Amino acid sequence: MLPDPLFNLFGVGIDMYAICILIGLIACFVFTYIAMKKSGYSSTARDTILMIGIIAIALGFLSATLVQSIYDYIANPKEGFQFNGKMTFIGGLIGGVIVYLAVYFLYVYVINPRLKERSFFKSDMNKGVWELLRFAPISITVAHAFGRCGCFCAGCCSGIETEAWYGVQFAGELHKEIPTQLFEAIFLFIITAVMMVLYFKYKFKYNMTVYLIGYGFWRFMIEFIRGDVEERGKFVPGLTPSQFWSILMILGGVAFTILYYYFDKKYEEKKALKQEVK
Repeated sequence: MLPDPLFNLFGVGIDMYAICILIGLIACFVFTYIAMKKSGYSSTARDTILMIGIIAIALGFLSATLVQSIYDYIANPKEGFQFNGKMTFIGGLIGGVIVYLAVYFLYVYVINPRLKERSFFKSDMNKGVWELLRFAPISITVAHAFGRCGCFCAGCCSGIETEAWYGVQFAGELHKEIPTQLFEAIFLFIITAVMMVLYFKYKFKYNMTVYLIGYGFWRFMIEFIRGDVEERGKFVPGLTPSQFWSILMILGGVAFTILYYYFDKKYEEKKALKQEVK
């Protein structure tokens, strides 16, 4: 494919993987901005949420690298722990979500109420996290889909050897391999489109459930044809690390549905009560 740098920028080689990641992040922020605007978020709320998103993504990349380094250590403990720059998506997802929620709730419930009205950092957070959770999974999947396209270009995260017509011979490999990166990218683009329709046309509230269960199941199954399973080690007998997290994602999807239904019902009742008082 295209694993080598296409050009240099300030002395740094830029390859298709980096370009795809950048396109994915731009698509993520553009969609998030459009969704917030259509959902009635105030301008200051949109700015705040996007800023928190930038912080979460930056630390998410750090988390993705840290988790992959842990995988590498589990696979080859004799080489010692090395923070080598390789990344894993699920590690980034977990770290990014934790950071986002932590910063969001810290700002909304601790910092923002204490700021003066004319403060530059003061925001009119006119929409709660419940609305955000309805379209946030779409922002994640569109970025992830482009990221997997980048993996295909780089030749990483590929599948086992195959002689089938859909096999791809990546740079430096002697045999064709299953392009699991493309399979995952196609799935992610499809689930992105489905969630967009559900959210914008039907005002669907449970896209997070669709994402957690849908992607969790897909990732669990695709691990059976990934070619780098042994490289990532195993900390649960019989499961790859990604299969372990996939099971937790599926269970999390079920738990989210129950909790969201309960808290959203309370939120709607509280909002209706405020409207009656007015």
